Amino acid sequence: MRRVRDGSRPPQALIEELRRLPFTDVGGARLDTHRRLRRGLPEVVFGEGKTPGQLVRIVHGLVRSGEMALVTRLEPRVFDAIRLRCPNLRYDPVARLAYRPGRSRPSKRGLVVVVTGGTSDLPIAEEAARTLELLGSRVSRIYDAGVAGIHRLLSRWRLLHRARAIVVVAGMEGALASVVAGLVRCPVIAVPTSVGYGAGFQGLAPLLTMLNSCVPGIGVVNIDNGFGAGYLAHVINCPAK
Repeated sequence: MRRVRDGSRPPQALIEELRRLPFTDVGGARLDTHRRLRRGLPEVVFGEGKTPGQLVRIVHGLVRSGEMALVTRLEPRVFDAIRLRCPNLRYDPVARLAYRPGRSRPSKRGLVVVVTGGTSDLPIAEEAARTLELLGSRVSRIYDAGVAGIHRLLSRWRLLHRARAIVVVAGMEGALASVVAGLVRCPVIAVPTSVGYGAGFQGLAPLLTMLNSCVPGIGVVNIDNGFGAGYLAHVINCPAK
C-alpha cells in the first residue's frame, strides 16, 4: 500500500481499506478481512475437514481482498480437486500447505532457525518453515540433529546464536528443545510431534517433556502444530511497529 513520506498511510488509502466490512461472507465461511489491520498479519485457513467447494470460495475471497491465501493441512487429493479452479495456487506436499502470495510480498527479515530431531519430524518442521517464509521471515533449517548424535547440532552453533527465535520440532522423548534452549539466548518454541513408539502416546510424551523443561525461555505449542510455532516465531522475529 502506498505511504506518504513520514510512513503513515494517505487518507484515501485508509478510506478504501476501511470501506469493506470487517468480514466477507463467501457462503459457509466469513473471512476476517480486517485481521491485518488489527494484528499485522492476514487470516490463515485450516484446510482439514473443509470441502473442495468451501476451499475454492475461501481462496477466491482472500484473493479478491488482496490478501495472501494460505491454507494449512491440505491433503494432496484435495489440492488436486481445487487446483484448476484456483489459478496460481501453489502447493508444498511436504508441508501440506497451499498458498498464493498477496498483492504486496514482504521482504525477508531477521532470522529464525528451524531444528528437527529426525527426518520423520520434517512435515511439521516444513509447515513451520514455510509459514515463516510466507509471512516474511528469513529461515535457516537444521534437520536431523537429535540428541542421539548431539555433535550434529553443536556443529551449527554459530547459526543458532544468530537467530532471533528458534523452532525446535521433535518427537520421541522431546529432549532436543531443552538442549537447544540451554545453548542460546533467544526464545525457543518447542513443537512436540506424534512421531515415536507406543509409549510416546502420539506426542503426549514429548509434550510433557517440553512443558517440564528446567531451561527458561521455552514456549510450547500443541502436538504437531508447526503452523502455530511458525506464526509465533515470526511475531517474535518481526514485531509490529
